Amino acid sequence: MAFKRIGILTGGGDVPGLNHAIKAFVYRATEIGHEVVGLRRGWEGLTHLNMDDEESRNRYIKPLDRSNTRTVDRTGGTFLHTSRTNPQRMRKLPDFLNPDDFPKSEITKKGETFEVWDVTEHVKKNLSRLKLDYLVAIGGDDTLSYAARLDKEGFPVVCIPKTMDNDVRNTEYCIGFSTAITRATDAISRQRSTIGSHERIGIFRVFGRDAGYTSLYTAYVQNIRCCIPEFKVKLEKLIDLLLQDKRENPSNYSIVVLSEGAEWEGYQVKEYGEPDAYGHRKKLSVAEDLANEIKSRTGEETLVSDLTYELRSGTPDFTDSMVAITFGNMAMDAVEEGKSGLMTAIVNGVYQLAEIPDPKRGPRSVDVATMYDTDRYRPRYDRKIGLPVFLSRP
Repeated sequence: MAFKRIGILTGGGDVPGLNHAIKAFVYRATEIGHEVVGLRRGWEGLTHLNMDDEESRNRYIKPLDRSNTRTVDRTGGTFLHTSRTNPQRMRKLPDFLNPDDFPKSEITKKGETFEVWDVTEHVKKNLSRLKLDYLVAIGGDDTLSYAARLDKEGFPVVCIPKTMDNDVRNTEYCIGFSTAITRATDAISRQRSTIGSHERIGIFRVFGRDAGYTSLYTAYVQNIRCCIPEFKVKLEKLIDLLLQDKRENPSNYSIVVLSEGAEWEGYQVKEYGEPDAYGHRKKLSVAEDLANEIKSRTGEETLVSDLTYELRSGTPDFTDSMVAITFGNMAMDAVEEGKSGLMTAIVNGVYQLAEIPDPKRGPRSVDVATMYDTDRYRPRYDRKIGLPVFLSRP
């Protein structure tokens, strides 16, 4: 195969396993004679890179080899660092770019209108000046949405999906998901002793802005109630179920885990702060709001724990380590074969290369009919024969 110079970046939130994927790709690529260039801070590494400025080059460009990636898989996070930069919708341009040189438009989010610039031409210029033949983008829906744009622009791109929410379409599994469940179940198991000692209702909040996989699978292995964004529960019924669990528990406590985007009938999760580059605002804690409702309606004391950022800390578990390493090597397979517009994936329980998801379709959602018991507000445990581990029934 002809020599190739390949860029690699990580975008969006960090998850355990990113460094494993990067190392696996670098080792494989360099072993067969290619050159790998790390682009720091995700898409910012291409929007804010000024190739005529040495300080900028040092900040955003990091040549990768076996020596400087040898030990990166011993830590979590991403050693290339990350950001939530969207080159198609830049609200503020770096000083060296002239706003008049790029297409401008207005977008409105939650009643707020602001100007944005599309700096794709600058990104393509940097890719050319870096003499890159390929780009490997590791990220979730937001990061991959711009990778799809570059592919349509004619630049060869291969993607690796990562997100603790496990909600990227065209794959049943994303790097970071298993470790998120492992962290959540460990935390809940540890806190059971405190919740039981004080005979309270434990309320745990986990990630899941649009999809409830993290909440659902945590509840599945902990055998507890859960609330997911895909289904609005009835508040009074949820409280009755938690009180029933508490009465029937010899230790007189109960537990529920909530996705950050979960809601009940008549309630909408509150948001705050400015929208990020992809239009997402931070969410106030639905767990705190549920605790207040329980207290005001029943007088019961609760223990609230926000596990969100705890889930993405530290090193990956076995599943994420294995999948990340495999995805890294699969990405190199795709590059070797000259493929573009594809993403490493698990489909029907088998490693596959799938199309980068169409951003217009949004995130993948829990199949409520087959995975969630809408009467008991907990996961369904029946009818699993013949299903891959992480797949909803069609």
